[in-house]
Amino acid sequence: MKKISFLLTTVFMLGFITLSAQPSDSDPVGKEPGKCYAKCLIGDEYETVTEQIETKAASKRVEVVPAQYETVTEQMEKTAAASRLIAVPAKFSTETERVMVKEASKRLIYVPAEYETKSEQVLVAEASKRMVAVPATYETVTEQVLTAEASKRMIAVPATYETVTERVLVAEESKRMIPVPATYETVTEQVLAKAATKRLIAVPAQYETTTEQMLVKAASKRMIPVPAQYETVTEQVVAKEASTRIDRVPAQYETVTERVEVSPSSTKWVKRKADRNCLSADPNDCLVWCLVEVPAEYKTVTKKVRKGCAAGYTDNGEDCIKETPVPAEYKTVSMRKLKTPATTREETIPAEYKTVTKRVLKTPASTREETIPAEYKTVTRQVVKTPATTREEVIPAKYTTVTKKVVKTPASTREEVIPAKYTTVTSKVIKTPATTREEVIPAEYATISKQVIASPASTREEAIPAEYATASKRVLKAAASTRDVQVPAEYTTVTKRKLVKKGGFTEWREVVCNYKVTAELNRQIQRALRDRGYNPGPIDNIIGTQTKAALVKFQKDNGLPIGNLNVETMKALGVSY
Repeated sequence: MKKISFLLTTVFMLGFITLSAQPSDSDPVGKEPGKCYAKCLIGDEYETVTEQIETKAASKRVEVVPAQYETVTEQMEKTAAASRLIAVPAKFSTETERVMVKEASKRLIYVPAEYETKSEQVLVAEASKRMVAVPATYETVTEQVLTAEASKRMIAVPATYETVTERVLVAEESKRMIPVPATYETVTEQVLAKAATKRLIAVPAQYETTTEQMLVKAASKRMIPVPAQYETVTEQVVAKEASTRIDRVPAQYETVTERVEVSPSSTKWVKRKADRNCLSADPNDCLVWCLVEVPAEYKTVTKKVRKGCAAGYTDNGEDCIKETPVPAEYKTVSMRKLKTPATTREETIPAEYKTVTKRVLKTPASTREETIPAEYKTVTRQVVKTPATTREEVIPAKYTTVTKKVVKTPASTREEVIPAKYTTVTSKVIKTPATTREEVIPAEYATISKQVIASPASTREEAIPAEYATASKRVLKAAASTRDVQVPAEYTTVTKRKLVKKGGFTEWREVVCNYKVTAELNRQIQRALRDRGYNPGPIDNIIGTQTKAALVKFQKDNGLPIGNLNVETMKALGVSY
């Protein structure tokens, strides 16, 4: 099979070499023994030329250099310096003073009669009276009042009270008289039933309540600060200085299409069908070779051509610009300015008084004498064994704010007549008639505290520093400007083939001798073509249609002799033979 393949390859190569050469009868010049030569079609020789085509002309653009600003901070007076008067209050000291709330007075203390025993016709039971207690009626009131004043009551006639409106002694220590009933014994005698006697009836002292204003805090003056008055002033301050704004819009271009020749026109030999009128027995002698013109190849290049700028804009290379003045910016700053300085006004503080209510003696206590005529009767009577007396009970003073009962209807007594009884008895007769003794009741004092001015009110002036606000504003450091920037032309790279040597003819060239064309050589050629990006078909050691087409394309692309396995092609493929 390998032998058949080799024979077919040999036949193909011989036929391929024959078909590729332009017919010629001349022999190769300078051929060397041992080498093989064949006529090869020499195609046009080209060199690849890379050149740059300008797609956009060089220009210049004006580049805006923005204005430079710096921030300046300055102190602006927000509130002017002023002064204010601070009131220094008056200083007071507390003094304690004793004030008489009740004058000294006198009261009569009942001194009971003394008796001695005598046997005589006496009154067994003298006419007497007994006191039947009519209880007081009460109503409940809630107030801070004097509930019990220091006093004494005779025969259960309680003191009267009045309401005071301060927290003072609620109930002074007082005394009350508790009736101790007389005890009797029965004696039979003709006695004076009731001797003529006299009795002293205690007339209690009369008091009146006086209200008095007591100074507890002297009149004074104080200085009242009148604050300064300010007015708000509004000013315009430059926040941003005037500048120039540069508006930029893209330049207008139009697209121009241009055809660039990348391969010039050429000619090539093309094998045509055999002439049917040919009489030669050899078909190769009947082949017709035609010199065909290959047209030039062109590449379309698109480039942009500057058209111009819109109205109101100036050319700036790639862009169009328009300068517009930007006015300065202002901001409103409000500040307070002194309108009326601070002052003071004097205000009188009236004196403070305390109302003190006290009881003053209006009529001192006294007695009145009343004569009781004697009564006689012989009776078995009860005589006084122990006369009725009273005992004094101390009522302690009370201090509190309470809800208490106050006298609505004072206690009183009603008189009941007990008829005298007479008998002959040993009775007690008056040795010393009942009297009264005067007892001094000391005046009462209350301690009150009052404030007196130690140092009068005044003012002191305090300086109020001016207030400043920090205002920041942008100040133009360097004005906006423009600078010219060169914009280089734009190019596109075009690769084209340049004819170096005209082809379209045949020459004798050294080729691989037939005996060297082996299956291994064919395999190397196929692999070399595949490695260089040409498709030789399957690697089957046969120079078939695909391999031959790939080989011719490789020769054309590299300006090699076309039509056989010439030495230049083998070297280009890197195949050794």
